[in-house]
Amino acid sequence: MRQGLTRRTTQWGCTGLLVAAVYALATTPVLAAPASKELDPVPMVTIPAGPFLMGTQSPKGRADEWPQRSVQVDAFAIDQVEVTNERYMTFVTTSGHRSPPNPYGTGVLISAKGIEQLPVVQVTWYDAKAYCAWAKKRLPTEAEWEKAARGTDGRTFPWGNDAPTPARANFDREWVDDKTLHAVGSLSGGDSPYGIKDMAGNAREWVQDWYDPDYYANAPTTNPQGPDKGIVRVIRGGSWHSPLSDITATARGRGGFALQTHGTGFRCVRSIDGQGQDAAHGEPKAK
Repeated sequence: MRQGLTRRTTQWGCTGLLVAAVYALATTPVLAAPASKELDPVPMVTIPAGPFLMGTQSPKGRADEWPQRSVQVDAFAIDQVEVTNERYMTFVTTSGHRSPPNPYGTGVLISAKGIEQLPVVQVTWYDAKAYCAWAKKRLPTEAEWEKAARGTDGRTFPWGNDAPTPARANFDREWVDDKTLHAVGSLSGGDSPYGIKDMAGNAREWVQDWYDPDYYANAPTTNPQGPDKGIVRVIRGGSWHSPLSDITATARGRGGFALQTHGTGFRCVRSIDGQGQDAAHGEPKAK
């Protein structure tokens, strides 16, 4: 009798272990390709497909943000943080692309110390596009960037409608060398509804679109790609030097292809093709 009890106990023990193993597999997050296979192994957040409110209702904001409209965007993944000096210099070393100027002193950028986790700046639109292509990604469209920054509820800033504070955004400051820009992701109070960092202030960000002040009035409401041609490209998000009006989630900046400033950087996106290419997944949090 004791032998039978022992046998049954062993069977139940094995079954319990099997159930536990299956449950563990089912609840483990599914990641993309291992980091070692990514040239740019930064966490990316999935922005789900669906509509969001883009732009601002007149008379708020500026005329080039009018009218506010519902825009449908396909799912995509976006870098959780801006491209850093460290990541950009890996690209330079690997690809042979030219290094941006060093805004922190003399010598080449790679020789500067203590700036590895600051967002790279002094990059042109071409530099940003080349980096994203090297990483097998691309620059975001203006619509993708804005949805990632403000979610679906039409909020003014990534964190909501409350006024910005130093804990939420790095803005309206003067240049003080390596103390000006903050390390990427260091101001959690400014996170977007999807947990994306630094989409207001710190470094402005290049996007794919040509700039047209009247584009919103006649633009497609599904996956808008920007005008077919133009003279300057759109820059979003504001920088460490921007006033409050430039760091809203709807504010539209612009710059020429060769523009290089101490306040302009970028982040990349990747289209979702059903293969689970992102390294992290996010859903909007309540405002």
